[in-house]
Amino acid sequence: MAARAEFLDRIKREVAKTPGLFPATPAPRPANPAEAAEIVRRQIAERWPQALERFREEFERVAGVFHRVGSLAEVPNVVRGIAKEKGVSEIVCWDRAPLGLDLRPSLGAEGLTVTVAEAGQESDEARVRHRAEAARAGLGVTGCDFALAETGTLILLSGSGRPRSTSLLPDTHVAVFDRTRLLESLEQVGIMLEALHADPARSMSGAMITFITGPSRTADIELTLTRGVHGPKEVHAIFVERP
Repeated sequence: MAARAEFLDRIKREVAKTPGLFPATPAPRPANPAEAAEIVRRQIAERWPQALERFREEFERVAGVFHRVGSLAEVPNVVRGIAKEKGVSEIVCWDRAPLGLDLRPSLGAEGLTVTVAEAGQESDEARVRHRAEAARAGLGVTGCDFALAETGTLILLSGSGRPRSTSLLPDTHVAVFDRTRLLESLEQVGIMLEALHADPARSMSGAMITFITGPSRTADIELTLTRGVHGPKEVHAIFVERP
């Protein structure tokens, strides 16, 4: 019994070393999700520079690498630089529609192999093939449905042309987003997700929502952290100034 108590006390002491950044409180579900979401959009339209700076600070706090470019045309150069730094020759990415651009023309000309998860081609064979390609590739490029400022978290919705394996299997994940994806709080994230589910025309086609807060981390009972066991070892975010 003494050993058990000592063991639990040790866990409490270790956990107490990393207190939360803010208290957790429940939020009521919006009665009118679409109206609540529109209010959030108006708030972000006014406060996005502050939200972006908070996101950058928190993202870098959890070992994320932040990039800022003027337009989508500059994104391939950033991806090319990351691939060169990591010694990567194979890249997987989302479909052009959810990603916002097609990386194949520019990166293919540089000798990089770019494989795209084409929307509307989600057969069992295609899913298996993309998972194998993502596991082999050193870099995965996705869009970002929401960028949560208060924790530096990237939020991705799975669906047609946007498989989870693109962000989870390669050693390096790169997410591209603009100011329209910024949110300040987890409460706002809940509102936006409620609005997506409530509108049949915009209902999410995927089954999963992935919250990514920095590189993958895991720890043994000694709380020794190791990166990349259950996901990417490195996460980059590219912010595009002009939506």
